[in-house]
Amino acid sequence: MATGLPNVSNNDALAARNFAIEVDGTTIAQFTEVGGLTSEMDVTELKENGPDGKLIIKKIPGAHKTPTLTLKRAKNVSMELYKWHKAALDGKVKEARKNGSVILYDYESGEVARWNFVNAWPSKLTTGSLKAGSNDVVTEEATIVMEGFERVK
Repeated sequence: MATGLPNVSNNDALAARNFAIEVDGTTIAQFTEVGGLTSEMDVTELKENGPDGKLIIKKIPGAHKTPTLTLKRAKNVSMELYKWHKAALDGKVKEARKNGSVILYDYESGEVARWNFVNAWPSKLTTGSLKAGSNDVVTEEATIVMEGFERVK
């Protein structure tokens, strides 16, 4: 059965390695990992007595919880991510809030999934450990908070 997506059937596994991050329509720096692609809601319990007097507990969907994305990458000299974070630090909230997407691609670079986020900004930037004599690559991790999140493809 076809999915309506090019070169993908419902039985094809998707590779986690082919993805991109767009912010305000522009693909930003390459990331090695994206975490937090979740959809979750609160659960409200409604307790009632049934016709026979026994307790019945119903589960009702509550408010949607917006996730927090974690982006990891090799640190480079670009200041774009820091400038985005600094706008929030400086109280420039309107400037800091941006819309974007996490896009997943198939083996032939065709888009197969997209998650859109709304009014997002980096609440935290972490540079990995620095160690004399190390051959390791310096890493950077960004925590992105948002006001809306939805899978659209």
